[in-house]
Amino acid sequence: MKGIKKKSTLVFTGGGTAGHIFPGLAVLEALRAFESGRDISLAWIGSEKTNERNLVEGFSVPFISIPAGKFRRYFSFKNFTDLFRIMAGFFASLMLLCKLKPFLLFSKGGYVSVPSILAARVLKIPVWVHESDLDPGLATRLGARWAEKIFVSYRETRGYFPEALQNRIILSGNPVRKAIFGGNREEGRRIAHCRGKEPLLLVLGGSQGARQINNLLEEIIGSLLPHCSVVHQMGREGFKPSQTPGYTTAPFFLQELPHLLCAADLVVCRAGAGTLWENAVLGKPALLIPLGIGSSRGDQIRNAEYFAAAGASQILKPEETEGQELKKRILDLLQKPKVLMEMGSRAKALAPATASELIASEILKKKGEIYALHTN
Repeated sequence: MKGIKKKSTLVFTGGGTAGHIFPGLAVLEALRAFESGRDISLAWIGSEKTNERNLVEGFSVPFISIPAGKFRRYFSFKNFTDLFRIMAGFFASLMLLCKLKPFLLFSKGGYVSVPSILAARVLKIPVWVHESDLDPGLATRLGARWAEKIFVSYRETRGYFPEALQNRIILSGNPVRKAIFGGNREEGRRIAHCRGKEPLLLVLGGSQGARQINNLLEEIIGSLLPHCSVVHQMGREGFKPSQTPGYTTAPFFLQELPHLLCAADLVVCRAGAGTLWENAVLGKPALLIPLGIGSSRGDQIRNAEYFAAAGASQILKPEETEGQELKKRILDLLQKPKVLMEMGSRAKALAPATASELIASEILKKKGEIYALHTN
């Protein structure tokens, strides 16, 4: 708690995956870029996951973890026991927010945000929420009931909210960290140990890796390497160091990612909202392997279908998800640079890069309104 000022404090909440963290960090970056935003003290209420703490504290923002429970869409005894964790998270949030007295709670979603939103509601602290996916998750739908403003990434997302909430919705896009725009193609190719002028395939499994993608790539990597260099984010649990020339692996990319994205000719990845938007703002064509209904609420499938319908990506459907089909699709795309260029242009058209500044400006306006109210 050391270093957090009570005056003009803005509290972020959210977590579960890096996709819930990075957009929030992009907003606070934009706040710091505005002179009037530099006197705002920041704090983040998140889950007990170490990687979330590391990401947030890496941006010099105090991170406070709370107990968090999760509502599952299937019968589980944990749905009962997690109710007690949600209650504990609520009381922990209540005490934190009483101490911090923020002028606003900004939620990036994920189950950890729900107790903090409830506590803010009780304390009459304004709540804003942002949804990165095409269709809102449960935490956003719950939080939207009490939210003063609801930021969405896609125009079509409006249709998922009831009529009573329509006047609170603002189309912002999905915030992207400034670092993503600072990549260097030659540096990316150096990191990937590219050989000559051959194309670079970037394979991303998300912040937690993707066992399915790792297994598929292991099956076909030998037949890909004669045609391209491959750099592969495997996740910490599934990480296997590579000694094969032209094939570079890592558990997770952070500082290297902007360079690798800049250099990539094709990206193979899941269809999480953050990954899609980071690809799109740089105009990168993607072959998407979304998480299925059995592993998620189906949001990645709907995200992927949206981008594919716009001609910005291609999808490897569940019935097509086997090694030889993946190899065929990758090699076919790499042999069609004009198709890749068109896909990249269409992706960029879907993802305006101004979300961070728009939301930061709205936050500063809110702070000004509250300051004026208290000084009149």
